[in-house]
Amino acid sequence: MNDAPDSFGTTSHDAADSVPVSERPSLTEDVSSLLSDGRTYLEAELQYQKSRAAFAADRGKSGAIYGVAGAALLHLALVALVLGSILALTPKVGAFAATAIVVAVLLVAGILLALAARKRFAAISSAFREGAV
Repeated sequence: MNDAPDSFGTTSHDAADSVPVSERPSLTEDVSSLLSDGRTYLEAELQYQKSRAAFAADRGKSGAIYGVAGAALLHLALVALVLGSILALTPKVGAFAATAIVVAVLLVAGILLALAARKRFAAISSAFREGAV
């Protein structure tokens, strides 16, 4: 063993050389310790991911509840708009004509929206069909 100092002012032997061989951990103990540390890390990571999933589920559930409540209120507002339109038109054209006008407007709007949706779905379908060839 060379005890001459190197360029950093330390000797050429390492700290493990000063520990007697009988006190050094064996390779088996080192591997066992590594496996134990890996298992601990994996358990901690799994617990962390479980807590993240629980948090996301909780927030997602409350978000869905708020979304459904908002959609229900929006639906009620649209029903009120339809009824208000019928009531507003009734003195001018009569109850049956007012109902027919509102229903016709809603049917035309519904058909236009359905055609627009079909066009979008057809574009998606054709994009996947072209990619499959």
